Amino acid sequence: MSKNRSYTPKTAADGVGAALRFLEGRWKLSILFQLFGGKTLRFSELEKAIDGISQKMLIQQLRQLEVDGIVRRTVYPQVPPKVEYELTDWGQELCPALDAILTWAEQRPSGKPEKS
Repeated sequence: MSKNRSYTPKTAADGVGAALRFLEGRWKLSILFQLFGGKTLRFSELEKAIDGISQKMLIQQLRQLEVDGIVRRTVYPQVPPKVEYELTDWGQELCPALDAILTWAEQRPSGKPEKS
């Protein structure tokens, strides 16, 4: 949790819920993982890298990530148009958090749930 703030169970749950809403959407995590590591990709490169995503859905998800300040869109004034996407610094900070969730999920015990 934050070093500067003390959370109650309710405020912590509310805060995490609000944070997870930034990531809602079937394709947002796939987009983020394509852009992690400082990558800058054109729209067509993202479309090819994410199997099964439609142009319409990719546009929608990228717009939401841009509005939320996670993705930066750069349009170059040329013909044909060139548009590139990259993570903002704040978006790049998601990488360790998502990596921790992935590591946590991989450690799931097999078999029956633990008894409390």
